Amino acid sequence: MKKIVVLISGNGSNLQAIIDAVAAGRIQAEICGVISNKADAYGLERAKNAGIPTFVFTRKSFDSNLTMDNAIAETITALQADLIVLAGYMKILTAEFTQRFAGKILNIHPSLLPKYPGLNTYQRAIDAGDTEHGMSIHFVNEEVDGGAVVLQAKVPIYPDDEISDIQERVHEQEHRCYPLVVQWFCSGRLILKERKAYLDGACLPAQGYALD
Repeated sequence: MKKIVVLISGNGSNLQAIIDAVAAGRIQAEICGVISNKADAYGLERAKNAGIPTFVFTRKSFDSNLTMDNAIAETITALQADLIVLAGYMKILTAEFTQRFAGKILNIHPSLLPKYPGLNTYQRAIDAGDTEHGMSIHFVNEEVDGGAVVLQAKVPIYPDDEISDIQERVHEQEHRCYPLVVQWFCSGRLILKERKAYLDGACLPAQGYALD
């Protein structure tokens, strides 16, 4: 059985979706640790409630981003994790970290990549007059939000929407899709090869497996 480590910074709603999917048997894997860069992240409570070991690494405890990432990497290695799942982890990982675990890190991002990498994606979509938004699940490489896309799901933007309206729709898709992609990886269906995502042996298109 594959082992998963989840990295968080905040509320941990996607972590909870993965915990629930493991408990229900929809993900056949073990969450062997939850790591946060924020000591007060509510996701740590979610992990403790599920009996999952937790670890906190704060930037002020290290003299550089690299030494912090190296310490996290050593913990992940000690836990013998097969997959690292970024679930609202709001710190950019160093290239050394992403290269060490190449093909073993997944991230979820609230936009239809390559549109709107980085922060404030909802406001940027509204400001651009977009009629749809969404989320992307992708492999992680040294480029921020630049790794191979595995799956995307779209949601509508209506003229009178507030950010919270769009966010709610996107979160619903995230909680539905992230456990699915994690199971793809854990069952051996999903791999990264030559910086491209493959599902069931077929190379996925640039936008990944699309869910409308």
